[in-house]
Amino acid sequence: MKARTSFLFRFIFLLSIILPSSSEGHVSSSSGRSSIVFATLGSRSLNAFDIFTLPTNTNYPPNELQITDGKSINFNGYYPSSSSSATLLSLIPNQTLIQYSSSPQNSDSIGLVYVTERGGSTNIYFDLLYSDTPGSTRSRSALEIIPRLQVPLLKDNNVGVSFKDKPTVTGDYLVYVSTHEDPGKPRASWAAVYSTHLKTGLTRRLTPRGLADFSPAVSPSGIYTAVASYGENGWNGEVEELSTDIYVFLTRDGSRRVKIVQHGGWPSWVDDSTFYFHRRSQNDGWISVYRAILPSHGPISIDSVIVQRVTPPGVHAFTPAASPGNNKFIAVATRRPNSDYRHIELFDIVKKEFTELTRLVMPNAHHFNPFISPDSARVGYHRCRGASNDKKSSTQFMLENLKSPVPEISLFRIDGSFPSWSPGGDRIAFVQFPGVYVVNRDGSNRRQVYPSNAFGTIWDPVRPGIVYTSGGPHFASESTEVDIISIDVDQVGSFRKLTSDGKNNAFPAISPDGKWILFRSGRTGYKNLYIMDAVKGENGGLYRLTEGPWSDTMGSWSPDGEWIAFASDREAPGSGSFELFLIRPNGTGLKKLIESGSGGRTNHPYFSPDGKSIVFTTDYGGISAEPISNPHQFQPYGEIYTVKLDGSDLKRLTQNSFEDGTPAWGPIYIEPKDMEWAGYGPQCSFDDCHWLSEMPSRRFGFEMLQSKASMQCIA
Repeated sequence: MKARTSFLFRFIFLLSIILPSSSEGHVSSSSGRSSIVFATLGSRSLNAFDIFTLPTNTNYPPNELQITDGKSINFNGYYPSSSSSATLLSLIPNQTLIQYSSSPQNSDSIGLVYVTERGGSTNIYFDLLYSDTPGSTRSRSALEIIPRLQVPLLKDNNVGVSFKDKPTVTGDYLVYVSTHEDPGKPRASWAAVYSTHLKTGLTRRLTPRGLADFSPAVSPSGIYTAVASYGENGWNGEVEELSTDIYVFLTRDGSRRVKIVQHGGWPSWVDDSTFYFHRRSQNDGWISVYRAILPSHGPISIDSVIVQRVTPPGVHAFTPAASPGNNKFIAVATRRPNSDYRHIELFDIVKKEFTELTRLVMPNAHHFNPFISPDSARVGYHRCRGASNDKKSSTQFMLENLKSPVPEISLFRIDGSFPSWSPGGDRIAFVQFPGVYVVNRDGSNRRQVYPSNAFGTIWDPVRPGIVYTSGGPHFASESTEVDIISIDVDQVGSFRKLTSDGKNNAFPAISPDGKWILFRSGRTGYKNLYIMDAVKGENGGLYRLTEGPWSDTMGSWSPDGEWIAFASDREAPGSGSFELFLIRPNGTGLKKLIESGSGGRTNHPYFSPDGKSIVFTTDYGGISAEPISNPHQFQPYGEIYTVKLDGSDLKRLTQNSFEDGTPAWGPIYIEPKDMEWAGYGPQCSFDDCHWLSEMPSRRFGFEMLQSKASMQCIA
């Protein structure tokens, strides 16, 4: 009887998609404009990074000072030298500078160059600011520096909408990473080093075409730049400490490029013949800081450069910072076996001893990427600023606007995951583990509509207030109990199960007429696509759309009902490599939409309101920064792209070093501005890189040196 029911359902379903159907429920923007929302792993707005500084002397208690302004996130700072500061000051109008300099308070001047995400995309800023001295009549504050002069150093017409990183000012030039040029092949990083003349805006690429460079460091004289790079080999999909090498070239034009260190990252010069870098030891598994000494005469090469290990095993030490001309100590970030947090410490090169800094001030927070002032008196770093009484510092974004490279599309990061739009575009459903939530598009009336663990959401196009989700564990095997759930978001506690076998039934998508639900199921031992009745669920019959020993998943139904887009590893089953495919609902017309490249991942497709394009997430743009320099990202390479149904007009929408995913294309255009959760502030509840908590003995199979406390795992 069950087989007959399935056959009858298949016949009825195939007949229904052949006959014309109503377009009821299909809403599109009359102006042709629309909006895309997507998620970033760990709710990026929770990071709320600001740059702080501590003195390098050992006065206690240390007096931490926040030196960025609490707007957006601010990271990867750099203290310019006195000569570089002169160039930066020349960018400020004289009258403004005179008024600023005549401020009557007793104070010290601080210059800072840093990366900021304000305005919807990353830029590089220069701040000139005063900090109160101990003799000031005002109370000294770790949260505020007044007054402040602020200058953006890059204009969009220099490098477009792109990710910028790791700035240094040398002479009249700003040297930094940008991702504004497409290398034109899958999984090739867009990250390259550029030099911009600060007075004219003239920009030149220093990284050779076809290559990618990370973490540039300019020598004190400005003659040399060192970078971490894969060279001709390219990125192979690594998500932990990279197997990059260190290259050096002339800063003026990128010429005389030579590889001088095998395996290393994050270089930092102390003088023109010595720099520090980090890498994981192949002998004991600890990430440590090393020193490279260039020869005083003759050619520079891997064979002529002396490499020495500086920090001992037993602690992970990385992202080193040297002070120009001072080879007595360096600053490093550490992960110690008895700590769940990343901290900044000083390491005495002569005595070979660590001195703790940030743990003494903020023990339960992660601190990133130290840098040292030219006079060696200060060490800077960034960390989450946390909530405060200041509204600018305590708000949290529900929808964070990003500058879109496509004018007719507004782009938003949501504080959640797996978003989807209601048919009229007035509400958004999303997941915030472990439940499903609904919120008005202006950020109001946020409420939980399903209390249990779920992933994936989609609205019914014809039944008001109905949202479908997958209830159960995510990232689970084919036999794990996961079912398609129907939720009436306007009735408290109203939800029901549409599938009955619980064999990993997930990622529902609904036909535009509201009759059918597409979903993936592992009921045969493999994850394939199925179609069932949207009201009766599996009890109303089941139609198997795809079949094979692979994973077909994350389906999306086109607004006209003609196509289904989905992600699949069918060309390399079990490899973790996913590509996008199109298929008609009757099982015909299968074709590949996107070539991911060897080992690539392209998934979470979602149709545009007009059905002509698809938005998705992918590692097509490679990796943009060393993962160790950021909080934990399972896949620190996902970016949001769009493509037309014929595979043309591929466009990259997001540019950052985080994991972006689960995009949803809405039927209306939301004005590009941030929308905040009232009364919510950054909680700093994100993870450090999980792999930094792993004991090297587990990874390398040797007896680890005993320490006073055992390694804590935060994974």
